[in-house]
Amino acid sequence: MADFEKVKEYLLELDYEIKQEDLEEEIVLVNREEEGITNLMIDCEDPILIIELLILELKEGTKEVFESLLKKNREIIHGAFVLDESGTKVLFRDTLELENLDLNELEATLNSLALLLSEFYNELIEFSKN
Repeated sequence: MADFEKVKEYLLELDYEIKQEDLEEEIVLVNREEEGITNLMIDCEDPILIIELLILELKEGTKEVFESLLKKNREIIHGAFVLDESGTKVLFRDTLELENLDLNELEATLNSLALLLSEFYNELIEFSKN
């Protein structure tokens, strides 16, 4: 529970709005709408912190879409695009070690996500239309 409280403190310090929390599962959903981040899931799964955001749902995944996402992964500083089990939901995902997590490390992941959304926004919109 101490790690969960520490993570929540960091999120508040970074001006993220905690929209929902599950104390038993140690999960929070946070928003920072000015950066396009809504319902970002942050899950304390000792020994790691899982950070996931649903980016878009694909009606039909094409080779070009998947290739573009994989190429973009190379540019992402922290985290990566991943697919869910169905292969239709594209998520941003990063994992961090809880044991030595600090504010700067969490901030770096969240900044990476915000930068990704701002730089790749138009392409993501196009992908969601397919």
